[in-house]
Amino acid sequence: QVQLVESGGGLVQPGDSLRLSCVVSGPDYSDYSMGWFRQAPGKEREFLAAVGWIGGATSYGNAVKERFTIYRDNAKSTIYLRMNNLKPEDTAVYYCAADRAWIGAQAVSEVDYWGQGTQVTVSS
Repeated sequence: QVQLVESGGGLVQPGDSLRLSCVVSGPDYSDYSMGWFRQAPGKEREFLAAVGWIGGATSYGNAVKERFTIYRDNAKSTIYLRMNNLKPEDTAVYYCAADRAWIGAQAVSEVDYWGQGTQVTVSS
């Protein structure tokens, strides 16, 4: 069982930056690829970014790859999502996730583990 605890969401203004964190724990968690997803009201859950614990591989969804950056701190067992130039359409609940396969290629319904989510609201 892998446990994921997100933090860092909140209310920000358009153009602001925000960093989300996801602390990961559980046996063999380093065998999993990690990712960030989001879900806005009335919309499907959307893949944002993926990273592994070993090596430098990352992947991004088309909607955010120019503004969002995923990275990790192995010593802290933590995954981060840095979000720049936030827009009102970025308003959503943001989820950390883990999967034994490469999470960037995994169907949302097949992802192994999810965090509880953290709300990000972008509004003036």
